[in-house]
Amino acid sequence: MTLLYSEIEEELRSSVRDLLADRCPPAAVLKRVESDPHDLDLWKTLAGEIGVAGLLVPEELGGAGATASEVAVVLEELGRAVAPVPFFTSSVLATRALLPTRDALLGELAEGRRTAALVVSFTASPYAPSRGASVSVDDGRLSGTVTGVAGADVADVLLVPVDGDLYAVEGASVRVVPSLDLTRPIATVTFDRAQARRVGACDVAAVLRFGAGLLASEQLGVAEWCLDTTLAYVKERHQFARPIGSFQAIKHRLADLWLDVVRARAAARNAASDPSSISVAVAQSWNAGVALHAAEEALQLHGGIGMTWEHPVHLYLKRAKATEIALGTPGDHREALASLVDVPGPE
Repeated sequence: MTLLYSEIEEELRSSVRDLLADRCPPAAVLKRVESDPHDLDLWKTLAGEIGVAGLLVPEELGGAGATASEVAVVLEELGRAVAPVPFFTSSVLATRALLPTRDALLGELAEGRRTAALVVSFTASPYAPSRGASVSVDDGRLSGTVTGVAGADVADVLLVPVDGDLYAVEGASVRVVPSLDLTRPIATVTFDRAQARRVGACDVAAVLRFGAGLLASEQLGVAEWCLDTTLAYVKERHQFARPIGSFQAIKHRLADLWLDVVRARAAARNAASDPSSISVAVAQSWNAGVALHAAEEALQLHGGIGMTWEHPVHLYLKRAKATEIALGTPGDHREALASLVDVPGPE
């Protein structure tokens, strides 16, 4: 196994990065984040012209037949831009849940003609997949509520796991609720005997484990942007007639952060290449904290300008904090990792 990027992955990265630089700079995200956070025009371009929506879908079903490593590269770039598009919720979580069923909906998702959301709380984890959910099925109709669902507000189809089965629903009450990360709204989804179509079996824990492993790549992208932007700033910002980046204390802090990001890249690449329980637990227990630490360092080292609403660093801090508790907290993953490698915790 290699943790290096292939030529195809680098080409994909270049295409996505160039598009985001042109269509989704931080200023554009800041401008729309409170009024209309989702950039669906950007999503249509990403899905239709670059083809990111169908990366996980097999070629015979209309997709690209790519691997999770290519998906991870896209997530890195979307994390660097805190891009407000439903790639993770529709093309990763929902698509991964649908793949075993080989349902015709996969082709529509791959082409970007429709989007879907897996109706599972974003705070659920592979170790507690039903957290925040209370849904029952009776005669093909769903009743109940799921809180904290990401991507539901822009989804054309809701995919609801109930008792080991996956149901497709197009009629439900979706109420957006206040969330810390303004670029990824969450909602409470309520079903009142909603008509549902069973599409097949669904192992929710496996889907969330797969998603958690790839979420580490998005967290890596957040951390990389924070590090790169802070490095550029401390080279330009002068204090006492010197760039503040020349001060030894700041050099040491950024050197330590660079090492953390390098380790995060290795953990994320490993989880994408080998989405085993151990790899995912390692990646999430490390990368979630690195993304948050990088955002906090960026905020502090930018000084007064970093505290303003006009600077985008707060978007990255909020994304980092929101993903820290998404699909399992670092503590959840460390506890699981200790069990997986048979290292007992303190009594």
